[in-house]
Amino acid sequence: MVNSQYDVLNVIDEKYPKMSKGHKVLADYINEHYDQAVFMTAKRLGDTTGISESTVVRFASFLGYKGYPEFQKALEDCIKSKLNGVQRVGAKYGKSTQSEILTSVLSADIDKIRDTMDNLDPQAFEACVKTIIEAEHVYIMGLRSNEPLAAFLHFYLNMMRGNVILLNTTSISETFEQMLRINENDCFIGISFPRYSMRTLKAMEFANDRKAQVIAITDSVSSPMCIYSSLNLIARSDMVSIVDSLVAPLSVINALVVAMCLKKPREVKQSLRMLEETWSNYQVYLNDEINFIDDEPILNYSLRREDDSSKDGEEYP
Repeated sequence: MVNSQYDVLNVIDEKYPKMSKGHKVLADYINEHYDQAVFMTAKRLGDTTGISESTVVRFASFLGYKGYPEFQKALEDCIKSKLNGVQRVGAKYGKSTQSEILTSVLSADIDKIRDTMDNLDPQAFEACVKTIIEAEHVYIMGLRSNEPLAAFLHFYLNMMRGNVILLNTTSISETFEQMLRINENDCFIGISFPRYSMRTLKAMEFANDRKAQVIAITDSVSSPMCIYSSLNLIARSDMVSIVDSLVAPLSVINALVVAMCLKKPREVKQSLRMLEETWSNYQVYLNDEINFIDDEPILNYSLRREDDSSKDGEEYP
């Protein structure tokens, strides 16, 4: 029996020299990806590391736990007691000047975007665009630090098409109520990065059970968010700061929006025109503040000129 006060990662380090080859593979993975391993069943951990499920169970026993569930609970407790955000920042940037911090953070974000560019599957990206366009209803969910990403995507999708639902509730039962009628004609987009959201995962499971197309926007193919998804958009994130770096995920979402605009330019222009007319009719914005359609960079290409000429000199409102 392992002392409950003893960090499970310390137990792994202490017993590492006596481990078999298979156990060392598991130990290495858990040390590097403990935030993902905590969500995995013994079978999934085995599949991810190429080790048998029985070896995973024996690994937990070797460490001194009664079984895999007790080991998983110990891993969860260990993660909760890890260094807080301020301590992590202090360890990484404590001796840096302000300008060095700025350069370091921006450089790290650039690296994440570059890594995402190199590793994101273009076919999966194209399939996601097609799925979102063809779906009758699009449900979007992202909680905690992922909430701004979900809201950003919802804002632009809602301007391009109808029937876009942003799920945002503290209750899993209310989440199911909001997506009660989801079916095989619909699409669900789950956005989650470490620490992963169990509520988002449950909503993705529900959508998958209802035969909806499920898209995961997350940080790794071994992310628990990929368990119920049929399409995955992988973008790098970072936990080693007081705020999670979500620059690369936001860039991927931005690319989704642009790609959809270029797939459905006429529909998008019509929606934007209707929106601007509504703003004008209800005096939401002053006329000299914004000209949304004419200044929209996404739509500045030859199709606009074709539309202009087809109107025999008629100007947009």
